[in-house]
Amino acid sequence: MTIAVTTPTGNVGRHVVAMLIRAGVRPRVLARRPERMKPDIRAEVEVVAVDQHDVDAVVAATAGVTALFWVDPPPAGDDPLAEYARATDSVIRAVRENGIGRVVFQSSVGAEKRHGVGEIDGLARTEEALDATAASVTHLRCGMFFSNLELQVDAIGSGTIPVLLPVDHAIPWVAPRDVAEVATTRLLADAWTGRCVRAVHGPADLTWTQVAETVTAVTGHRLRAERISDDSMRELLSAAGMSEARIEALIGMSSGMRDGFTPEQARTVHTSTPTTLASWVGDVLAPLLDGHGPSDRRRP
Repeated sequence: MTIAVTTPTGNVGRHVVAMLIRAGVRPRVLARRPERMKPDIRAEVEVVAVDQHDVDAVVAATAGVTALFWVDPPPAGDDPLAEYARATDSVIRAVRENGIGRVVFQSSVGAEKRHGVGEIDGLARTEEALDATAASVTHLRCGMFFSNLELQVDAIGSGTIPVLLPVDHAIPWVAPRDVAEVATTRLLADAWTGRCVRAVHGPADLTWTQVAETVTAVTGHRLRAERISDDSMRELLSAAGMSEARIEALIGMSSGMRDGFTPEQARTVHTSTPTTLASWVGDVLAPLLDGHGPSDRRRP
């Protein structure tokens, strides 16, 4: 069995790689920047330097692969949906030309809507394209990643985080490591076939108010979430130099989940994972906040 992993230094991919190694598997990793991998990890994997938007390179890199963990790379340019489409072309060609039998795809809550959820529309297109292949596919419909808070360190340090959802609107929040655990389990199992959707919801649905209260309690950095209008967010993102297409793709991920949206997969014992926001904040976010504004945290 040959398992390939994309985004091996990403929030989820790096955990998948480590878990496979601990399971006794030597995975093939498709890395755009192999030098970012830790030397001890590189010694335990087969590294292929590849840009996931390069269709021919991805096809070549996945020859002989029996199971694939695919993550559409986070968009870096001015047209996110075009980047998702190029990544989708790559994985579909690879699956079809190499006869890859099983694919675990990192998708998102909201992809079930298919349209109107910003960047998540790109994940929906990948889901649909994979479903049209002969491969057995598991789509992981993940909640909001805790790690998204790492992108808001400056705002958190200032004491106010601007959000588009109502601050009392609860949504699933999940630790990337928990997503990796579900993905790795599916990659190692070889008895499942067909199309499967597995939600990964974390331990609880949380409102932005609860998130802010947790960050405050764990780090001592007083934080509140403030809802702003879509147009105000557009102004903030435009001032940061983002293109119109990228702005709309980001805003759509929140605006598309308002007005009564409910995830297709209900929260159950199968979708709930153990890592709490408080534990993640203490391990990951708190060290990043050092030096970002006043803190009431008491150090030993």
